[in-house]
Amino acid sequence: MEKRVEFLNTYVDALTMNETLNRIEQSIINKECIQHVVINAGKVNLMQDDKELTRIINECPIINADGQSIVWGSKFLGSSLPERVAGIDIFTELIKISSEKGYKPYFFGAKEEVVVEVVRKFKEKYPTLKVAGYRNGYFKEEESKNIAENIRNSGADILFVAFSSPKKEYWIRENMNIMKVPFAMGVGGSFDVIAGKTTRAPKWMQKNGLEWFYRFIQEPKRMWKRYLVGNYRFCRCVLSFKLGRYE
Repeated sequence: MEKRVEFLNTYVDALTMNETLNRIEQSIINKECIQHVVINAGKVNLMQDDKELTRIINECPIINADGQSIVWGSKFLGSSLPERVAGIDIFTELIKISSEKGYKPYFFGAKEEVVVEVVRKFKEKYPTLKVAGYRNGYFKEEESKNIAENIRNSGADILFVAFSSPKKEYWIRENMNIMKVPFAMGVGGSFDVIAGKTTRAPKWMQKNGLEWFYRFIQEPKRMWKRYLVGNYRFCRCVLSFKLGRYE
């Protein structure tokens, strides 16, 4: 049984990238139908105000530390996580593994031209990749059941959902019993990165916990509240917990 570390009002699995991928493969082989989630400072902040989101995340069989802030914060509070396991890195590694082992991914989310480009690029890079299907992320609530049934009928082994939080966590949980997909994860804005619509921070910034800053300088007017205010709130929560004042 993997070690699950308590962190503020949630948990994180103390897993490396390889251990995470091995656990995911087990779920695919055993057809477990599990929801995966990653947490970062922004999601921890959302959980302060959304108890249902907190419940959904805490019940996920695999919870990874997507942000370096989670790794540092956990260490500051006396726990130990082996490394950051970013959602986009899990995503791209799973595509590689799928091409090698015949797992079929389904891509759901983003604009039509973006998801089409994501599929095209992955097929170009991995010619043996078997794509179960894809769909853009624009739909009415009453279409959800039909979309979930289409995903089930596609025979997908893996589902990647490119919505923002908390929409992706809610949608996967609400439709998991219909889809019956062995492994489902939310990938946020990863489709935009793969398609080339946005760019990811250089490796040195990723390793030093500055990926948020790279995103901020790209769109400061849109991202200042999310990152500057959000990071302050996160740090305050961690410090409050350390001092025994966290509620």
